[in-house]
Amino acid sequence: MTTWKAARLEWGHGPRLLEMFLEPTCPFSNKALGKIDELLAEAGEDKIAVRVWLHSQPWHLYSGVIVRAILAASTLENGRDAARRVMDAVAAHRDEFEFDNHCTGTNRTATPNDIIARLERYSDVALVAAFDIPDLDRAVKLHCRYARQNGIHVSPTFMIDGLVQAEMSSGDTVSAWTDRLIGG
Repeated sequence: MTTWKAARLEWGHGPRLLEMFLEPTCPFSNKALGKIDELLAEAGEDKIAVRVWLHSQPWHLYSGVIVRAILAASTLENGRDAARRVMDAVAAHRDEFEFDNHCTGTNRTATPNDIIARLERYSDVALVAAFDIPDLDRAVKLHCRYARQNGIHVSPTFMIDGLVQAEMSSGDTVSAWTDRLIGG
């Protein structure tokens, strides 16, 4: 019997739902992730909710390990916030989790244990025991399946109330996002 539960990566509680499909080591996804708090402050947590779906992409070679680590963090006490700390740690130290040109560099000799240790050090979240949950892959598959069901192929991708917003970008201002979500 499963005794763990992955927390939903959602902030705010309003009726409008912005879903972000983010790859943790993608610089454009990191830019979008960094706008969540400002968006909630500007739009109002009572008017919008922001839900993050992790969208692993194979050219980011440690993506699978990092996605699993974030979801492992989400199973811990205050899981949503622990997962956010891990996501923020990856964004702040991206070069330590990515390969040069997606194929070379010092990270090529890193093991998954090295990556987990870095994540723990930068986020101050103990991940090893949660990472080792045998059926944690169910949470990873949920994120993957949801993206596929919605035709998501790249990150970041944005959906508002279940509709993909192809013209929405991580390069947009927070004000542009707010206008799109709740009007000007």
